[in-house]
Amino acid sequence: MDNVLSPSQLNTLARDLLEGAFPLVWVEGELGNVSRPASGHLYFTLKDARAQVRAAMFRPKSQWLKFVPREGVRVLARGRLTLYEARGEYQLVLDHMEEAGEGALRRAFEALRAQLQAEGLFDPARKRPLPAHVRRLAVITSPSGAAVRDVLSVLARRFPLLEVELLPTLVQGDAAAAQITALLRRADASGRYDAILLTRGGGSLEDLWAFNDEQLARAIAATATPVVSAVGHETDFSLSDFAADLRAPTPSVAAELLVPDRRDLDARLHGLQRRLAQLQAHALGQAMQRADRAALRLQAQGPQARLALLRQRQEAAYARLHGAWQRQLEQRRARLVHGHSVLRAVQPAQRMALLRRRLDALAPRAQAAMARQLQRDAMHLRGIARSLEAVSPLATVARGYAIVTRSTDGALVRSTTQVRPGDALQARVGDGVLDVQVIATGGAS
Repeated sequence: MDNVLSPSQLNTLARDLLEGAFPLVWVEGELGNVSRPASGHLYFTLKDARAQVRAAMFRPKSQWLKFVPREGVRVLARGRLTLYEARGEYQLVLDHMEEAGEGALRRAFEALRAQLQAEGLFDPARKRPLPAHVRRLAVITSPSGAAVRDVLSVLARRFPLLEVELLPTLVQGDAAAAQITALLRRADASGRYDAILLTRGGGSLEDLWAFNDEQLARAIAATATPVVSAVGHETDFSLSDFAADLRAPTPSVAAELLVPDRRDLDARLHGLQRRLAQLQAHALGQAMQRADRAALRLQAQGPQARLALLRQRQEAAYARLHGAWQRQLEQRRARLVHGHSVLRAVQPAQRMALLRRRLDALAPRAQAAMARQLQRDAMHLRGIARSLEAVSPLATVARGYAIVTRSTDGALVRSTTQVRPGDALQARVGDGVLDVQVIATGGAS
């Protein structure tokens, strides 16, 4: 008998036949005899009402399972048929396993996601950016879940006076998707909100299924108000996440993305105040330099013209300085009003009262500083005028002297050699001008 086989040879042949005849297979059944020794491998049986088959899942694939295998759980498993030669038992060696209900949901999710993606519903080009400052936020979620507590806690810490309106809804169950969709459309149509947040805590795919509804995804894509989706944990993805303008991995992160930190805004406001003070000091320095240059130019001109120009420029300088102060004060008030509108949500009432007191104190101080500067400028100009008047020839005339000019050409007569008998002259005395005629000329007596 040449064809006699040993048990090991027979089992080897059977194993090769099984592995060659059966490609990768999917099997749905109920778990039984679940065993997980210290090695980390997983051994069990897959059974239905009439039969069972042994199965194994080896490390590390057994550690990647998203559920805890236990007796009676119905699963969907993928693997290859083989034969364990040592015992002559055939079994399934699995590389993937999921709960049976979740597997069906997962396939439905992937099919719908592919359809909506092909329609362009998830196209990044159609997504809208969030507004720079969200003043009123609608939060659509369960009023009793952990997600709403996390969101409100983060918002209160970062941006305390943000207007938050909770729109309560079911987030799980057959009626949840329709209720969420209706609330979303109503919130968008109201025009009350700068942004809408859809959120709930983590759970299984079945728990999160309301956020995989096709009508909800289409409603999100059609809203005019930017929508943020934060559904489940960081590893969970839903159709709401893909359709929303922004997807956040958790509810807490969504709150952080929606509002700035009040400490950053406070630092920015202090920087603007310092910059305003620097600009004010620079403007005052330039005004003083212009006044000094004007004074120097006045000293190089005639007495009467210099005095007239001095008065004119003094008035112009006062008008410019007053206008500059008014503009600076108006800009400061505008910036402080803007800062107040931004900071009213990040500063307590005591801080706002302090800012008002500072603003009230700054205005009279600025006006007083301007008045003191103008007074110093006026005193300086009066001193220049006195100095000019002291060297003016008009002051000499006032002391009894006269300034003599020829009537024909207005030339100043400094010597008798410049005139002849019969010439008409004008003599400027302290209170007017005398018309005189030269009778005779002679040397000094």
